[in-house]
Amino acid sequence: MPALKDILTRVTIQATEGDTSVQVSSLCIDSRKVQEGSAFIAVRGTVTDGHEFISKAEELGAVAIVCEAMPTDRKAGVVYVQVKDSAAAAGLMASEFYGNPSHKMKVVGVTGTNGKTTCATLLYQLYEAMGHKCGLISTVQNRIHDIAEVSTHTTPDPISIQALLSRMVNAGCEYAFMEVSSHAIHQRRIEGLEFTGAMFTNITHDHLDYHKTFDEYIRVKKSFFDNLPTTAFALTNADDKRGMVMLQNTKATKNSYSLKMPATIKGKVLENNLTGLVMMVDNQEAHFRMIGTFNAYNLLAVYGAATLLGADKMQVLSVLSSLHGAPGRFETYMSPNDKILGIVDYAHTPDALINVLATIKQLRTGGQNIITVVGCGGDRDKTKRPIMAEVACEHSDKAILTSDNPRTEDPEGILNEMEAGLSMAQKRKMLRITDRKEAIKTAVALAMPDDILLVAGKGHETYQEVNGVKHHFDDREVLTEAFKLLNK
Repeated sequence: MPALKDILTRVTIQATEGDTSVQVSSLCIDSRKVQEGSAFIAVRGTVTDGHEFISKAEELGAVAIVCEAMPTDRKAGVVYVQVKDSAAAAGLMASEFYGNPSHKMKVVGVTGTNGKTTCATLLYQLYEAMGHKCGLISTVQNRIHDIAEVSTHTTPDPISIQALLSRMVNAGCEYAFMEVSSHAIHQRRIEGLEFTGAMFTNITHDHLDYHKTFDEYIRVKKSFFDNLPTTAFALTNADDKRGMVMLQNTKATKNSYSLKMPATIKGKVLENNLTGLVMMVDNQEAHFRMIGTFNAYNLLAVYGAATLLGADKMQVLSVLSSLHGAPGRFETYMSPNDKILGIVDYAHTPDALINVLATIKQLRTGGQNIITVVGCGGDRDKTKRPIMAEVACEHSDKAILTSDNPRTEDPEGILNEMEAGLSMAQKRKMLRITDRKEAIKTAVALAMPDDILLVAGKGHETYQEVNGVKHHFDDREVLTEAFKLLNK
């Protein structure tokens, strides 16, 4: 067990009380996880303030309290450390506690509104296929080489991140690829990590329930690049109108990728159909199984990151050509007899939905109808709700508005806010079915042979959260079952 003073070496300390040579058995930011010998770090969160649970942590056996404000009543024998920023301290302390695992392998972070999961997953799949042991931290799952674990957050808390990375190092992983969400950046969850590289995919309308303004959302994303070391690479999407902004103040080596604008890594889509993409990548023609222009950007970003990590360009293109990407991202299903094409995608922002529907339109070979099932999550950015409905109706022949994860909100109220964004012409293309299972079954029943059915918003998720309770629900299962019923 390390001494408290040894895991505080990078933390800016304002005051201490007690013997910091005390040994620490574990670090906790959740007082419920405190055990005998733990150091409890009181972090001010968006919902709760860890300072309110200091006494509970003391009762459960905490030997040290790290906080921004010293408690009035202090327990004899407990060490107290006052710091300016507890959230930052948690990351720095966790890194030291677990032996600075990010210094022992190459860690690449992917940020942006859309494409994070696909890029991180593709990088993991690519490097595993090239013979390297790798780790993955993503929305869908976390992986330690060949061991998969369920993910609870896009980017975990700082202690969990360092624990995961430590296990990756112990398993012999050379690389770790992780999604870096704007929440994680703002909440200092990535503090203490040393990144080998950072990637930016795009930035669109999302998370304004948390960041309040779009400018603040951009600033938070940019701060990830601002804090990179000179030894790292920064790779951005030059075709995103805010892509080059990410590189303005970074000390890292600046790189960009593009299908349109001048960039250090250039690509061009030659063919885009149901069999996949044909692209020119750095003047080399390559065939990929993945579909759509948005995936062309993802593939180009991954190719760029891999080459910046030193991989052979031809090997990267060869392996990428065989990969499928992340679960729940443009996953296709075909009904057995009626030849209805079903697509399940995680698209839960207006821009992501536009991208998916634009891709579907490009894939149409005739007069097939596009039927879209879509909802919006509760307790999240309300401003995007009318836009999501408008996008679905504008780019589909029929749109069914339904529940996503209503969480603690009234599902009908969410649908009211979605419907408020529709014109009379758009409303004529719209159905409203609150029950998501019924909405998917209705979409299948409405579809004619060769039609294309998009179920958007939940993708890989295997639950639906209603009134704070998660119930099993998988769009892929419901769609597959509805397809089977067509033939009975």
